[in-house]
Amino acid sequence: MNPTIETILNHRSIRSFEDKPLTDEQIDTIIACAQAAATSSFIQAYSIIGITDRDKKQKLSELAGKQSYVVQNGHFLVFCADLYRHQLIGEIEGKDVIPAIESTEKFMVALIDASLAAQNVAIAAESMGLGICYIGGIRNNLEEVSKLLKTPERVIPLFGLAIGVPMQEPGQKPRLPRSQVYHLNEYQQDKNRYLEGLEEYNETISAYYEQRTGGRRNDTWTGQIAGMLENQSRMYMKEYVQKSKLDLR
Repeated sequence: MNPTIETILNHRSIRSFEDKPLTDEQIDTIIACAQAAATSSFIQAYSIIGITDRDKKQKLSELAGKQSYVVQNGHFLVFCADLYRHQLIGEIEGKDVIPAIESTEKFMVALIDASLAAQNVAIAAESMGLGICYIGGIRNNLEEVSKLLKTPERVIPLFGLAIGVPMQEPGQKPRLPRSQVYHLNEYQQDKNRYLEGLEEYNETISAYYEQRTGGRRNDTWTGQIAGMLENQSRMYMKEYVQKSKLDLR
């Protein structure tokens, strides 16, 4: 097994970091790795906003659900779907690019591009001995996040990424059985196979939580996820995306 694979397989979310800023060299390397990610048709439809201002970090923490590690980290990044520059490209070249920019396809391209860049950052940071934690909570209130970060139309902040020197080494959460996520040649629709796999996974996750919490918690994965999905959240997202002029058609 090579070091890259070891780094990927050793991933875990870190929520406690040393009070030690990343160096300029580390940040430059991490952003270079982001830009080395694959991008659909070379469109490069994303931007990354680095947050060093402590007041902005504090506000983002509040908007994300008062997560302390949004403030306490070595560096905080916000990944954005970005088609603003592509509007400018149309103006430069005298082409009508707006129908394409406002299509669901290009919206999906921007989401995928940003996600690929972010995962490159995660792997790069972890390979440097740093820890990371994705922060989806910034989508709790994108109106306020957008105002805080001064993002223009056609730019949507998607998620944050806290990076820093770890102060903890948490256990690694077991993932779904391979049979639940890997299909050969076609999607396997055997319901009994799925139910058996989920039952097996529930036992694994329940044992994981029980061991991790000293018996204070033993919930199952399906119970946890069903509860989360039943409690609808961020249901304003479609309206916000349309208002941002990234997905109207």
